[in-house]
Amino acid sequence: VQLVESGGGLVQPGGSLRLSCAASGFTFSRYAMSWYRQAPGKEREWVARINSFGGSTNYADSVKGRFTISRDNAKNTVYLQMNSLKPEDTAVYYCKAISLAYWGQGTQVTVSS
Repeated sequence: VQLVESGGGLVQPGGSLRLSCAASGFTFSRYAMSWYRQAPGKEREWVARINSFGGSTNYADSVKGRFTISRDNAKNTVYLQMNSLKPEDTAVYYCKAISLAYWGQGTQVTVSS
């Protein structure tokens, strides 16, 4: 199993980023996927979830209305569109297949002026 996150970077408050997670080594289309994040000195927290077909999504209250999770099963990729970013969104972002105990290396998102 391999999960490779990308798309992070430095962005000003109010800006946007789109994260991608390329998955391999398992049947991607059979698994619900989630995004998590971990800020410095804090525990890893769940951000968003999407079911295997992409028809159902859930979000943490802290990102609801600003972030959108989506997936392309043909490309074995899950995305996280992040809008109206805030400094408190600064963290390393990870994707994970629900029920599989594998993590990628994460991608750093820094929101700062």
